[in-house]
Amino acid sequence: MTSTFDASLPSASRIYDYLLGGTDHYECDRQAGDAFVAAVPNARNAARATRGFALRAARYAAEQGYDQILDVGAGIPTTPNVHQVVHEVNPRAGVVYVDNDPVAIAKGKALRDEDGVITVNGDLRDPASFLLHPHVRGMLDFNRPIAVLTVAVWHFIRDDDTVARAHAELRDGLPAGSMLALSHGCTDYLSPAMVEAAEKLYGQTSNPMKARTTGEIMRLFDGFDLVEPGLVPLHEWHPREGDPYPEESAEALAAVGVLRP
Repeated sequence: MTSTFDASLPSASRIYDYLLGGTDHYECDRQAGDAFVAAVPNARNAARATRGFALRAARYAAEQGYDQILDVGAGIPTTPNVHQVVHEVNPRAGVVYVDNDPVAIAKGKALRDEDGVITVNGDLRDPASFLLHPHVRGMLDFNRPIAVLTVAVWHFIRDDDTVARAHAELRDGLPAGSMLALSHGCTDYLSPAMVEAAEKLYGQTSNPMKARTTGEIMRLFDGFDLVEPGLVPLHEWHPREGDPYPEESAEALAAVGVLRP
């Protein structure tokens, strides 16, 4: 599954770029982002906290010895990038970025791709689109554990059956010992009015969304053992001194798990 480019239709990756203070977005994305902030006043902090979790999870993976990183739904390049954080720990680690947004793919190829770092077109709804991609297979060794980041992407799959199928296909396509990091918008920490407003807003973009309960998010770790502190608000997962994105946010939950044999 791929996305076609339509500059008049807001996209999640470009709205995220706008909320982070980036420049790779259009007027429609700015308008959607402003509407999101009006509906969820902490939205900018939530975006920054999401980015902070992604970078901490990537660093954690590298520090735990993972030298193969697969960032699914990577979005538009934002400094520091995941590969830069990983390479601070292990300069030889291989990093694959996956996205289906044309702007994210083009910017990723132009600004991130280098020796040991590639960007490919793929969609979490169809894990085979990247797990079996020849460039991914050429970069990553599927006989060894892989650290997979799926940060702020599952909630852009509205259909629960599609989520369950995609999760099973992703899990079953990974070697034992692989790591899964994810964050997901959580209804338990938002008022019903905020959830309704956010879902209505994103329903008018190329990426409709659905926030889920804590229990529903936990099911995304079926087959994985959670590392401490488990499933927690974004900013509570392994906070680090000097974090470039120290903002607090309870709008989404985050966790990391290790795939059982």
